[in-house]
Amino acid sequence: MFYIIKDMNEKILIFIITYKASFRLINVFRKIPINFFGNKNLKILISDDDSEDDTLEYINLIKEKYKSNVIVNLNKKNIGYGANIKKCIKYAYKNKFKYAVMIHGDAQYDSKYSAKMINYLIKNKDLAAAVGSRMMNKTKALKGNMPVYKFLGNIFLTKLFNFCHNTDFTDCHTGYWAYNLNKIEKKTFNKLDDKFCFDIDLRIELVNRNLRIKEIPIETLYGTERSSTHIIYALRFFFKTLKNFLYK
Repeated sequence: MFYIIKDMNEKILIFIITYKASFRLINVFRKIPINFFGNKNLKILISDDDSEDDTLEYINLIKEKYKSNVIVNLNKKNIGYGANIKKCIKYAYKNKFKYAVMIHGDAQYDSKYSAKMINYLIKNKDLAAAVGSRMMNKTKALKGNMPVYKFLGNIFLTKLFNFCHNTDFTDCHTGYWAYNLNKIEKKTFNKLDDKFCFDIDLRIELVNRNLRIKEIPIETLYGTERSSTHIIYALRFFFKTLKNFLYK
C-alpha cells in the first residue's frame, strides 16, 4: 500500500540520515510516496555521516536518477546521530520548509508512512510532531523480528515515561519522526543531544512544553543488524526520564 501526500502546496522536506546504510538505502527510496517526485515544493535530502562503506555509491545512483528532487550532504567527519539530524533541520528552517520527516537510511522504518505522517500534521495544525509506533500492535512488533530484549525494554521504559509525564505513548523509542516546523521553535532542536539520545530529548522537550505528539502505527522491520549501544541508550533513557520527572 502506498500513501500519497494530499496537500501539494506546502513546502515539505523528507531527509534521510545515513551511516553505513549501503544497499538498504535503495529500498528506503523505493517506498517514498510516489507523488513526491516532480513537485517543486517537495524535496529529499540525503545526509551521510561519513560512512566508510559503499553507501556513497548508492547515494550517487539515487542522485543521478532523481536529479533535482534530491539534495546530498556528505559530512567530512562523523558528527553523530543527533548532530546529523540537526544539520538537516537547519537546512529545513533556512529554506522555509513547513514540515520535515526524518527517515533512517538502514530501512528499519518503512518510508511509505512518511506521507501518512505529513498528512496528519497538515490536517491537525495543533500537532507539533507525528511519530511512528511499532508497539500499537505488540504482536506485530514481535512478528517483525523485534528482539525480545528490546520488546520488553520498550514496554518497561515507555510505561516509566508515561508514569512520569502523565502521557499515554505506546512506543517512546521510535526513530521515525515528522515535524511541524511552525510549532517547534528552531532553538528547541539546537539544545538537544548530538548523539543517539536526540529523540529522547526531543520527546521530553515537547511534552514539557505541552506540545502534542501523534502516534501512527507502523510495521516493525528488523534485519540481522544489532546495535552495540542498546544498553547505554536504555540507561540514558531511564535516567533522563527520572531526572526530568524529579526536576518538574
